[in-house]
Amino acid sequence: MIVQDKKILVTGATGMVGSHLVKMLTQKGYSVKATYRTAHPEIAGVDWVQADLLDVIALEEALQNMEVVFHCAAQVSFDPSNANSLYKNNVEGTANIVNASLNAGIQQFIYVSSVAAIGGGEGERITEEAKWNPEEGHNDYSKTKHAAEMEVRRGELEGLDVYIVNPSIIVGNGDWGKGSTELFKKIYNGFPYYTDGIHGFVDVLDVVTVMVHFMENPGQNLKGQRFILNGSNISYKNLFDLIAKGFSVPKPSKKVTPLMAGIVWRLSYLKGKLTGKPSMLTRNSAKIAQSDIQYDNTKILNAIPSFHFQQIQQSITRICAELREKYRLS
Repeated sequence: MIVQDKKILVTGATGMVGSHLVKMLTQKGYSVKATYRTAHPEIAGVDWVQADLLDVIALEEALQNMEVVFHCAAQVSFDPSNANSLYKNNVEGTANIVNASLNAGIQQFIYVSSVAAIGGGEGERITEEAKWNPEEGHNDYSKTKHAAEMEVRRGELEGLDVYIVNPSIIVGNGDWGKGSTELFKKIYNGFPYYTDGIHGFVDVLDVVTVMVHFMENPGQNLKGQRFILNGSNISYKNLFDLIAKGFSVPKPSKKVTPLMAGIVWRLSYLKGKLTGKPSMLTRNSAKIAQSDIQYDNTKILNAIPSFHFQQIQQSITRICAELREKYRLS
């Protein structure tokens, strides 16, 4: 394996995107420094450093002698009670890492934003040019990811070379007790419901592949742009059926109507409050699950002609196999 000489820092390396990114980087021969808050896995080739995004001094120290920053860290929540922590972690945290990168003379700053930070809505194929309307009823997560992206843009105006990816819902081998990977756990455990809503989904391996490409090809002049990363626009029913097939379990068979969705999210939200375990079902997530929201991936495919998104069927089959092995499922 060729040892690469770029000096790289990855934030959020214990999350799904960050962990897949550091594995890809180390497999390609790069030495990586990665931040963590409380605990971290052992990955060969990774130098772990404890640094919270809200700890400016720790960030400054972590960035000493670095050349490239992959900013993957973010809080994901659709619970209105987490509005303050979302702002601190996603907006203030991003402002801190941008400022620290400027002070450290970072050469490339590659940021994981989200389609949630882009405008547009139902009935259109959403592109990178969709206008953000602050008057629309955006949830707190969307607002903070949009504001965080504006912090990255501020850094760009102050001299930082930035690259922005806006993934749709990312699927991959993550912690299946939270985030999008919890969908896999629910289907495996016999979740019986589905909706006819449509959304965009992307394989985590595609996300990190594009990010590494940006780092390795600065001469392609892709800096200063945002790119939607969306592998497939697919209905939740079809997605759930693919997951069920991947686990060889029954497919969800009960269609959720808007009225049912309103009842279910309220009951789920109340259960979460009583048990202390946040529910992935909220008013907003229930609304999204009923909506037809589709994303256009033309820009990234034109920018990197050699890149192709993985087929969603193949991604789900692989992820189910990885989760089966990881959690020793029957």
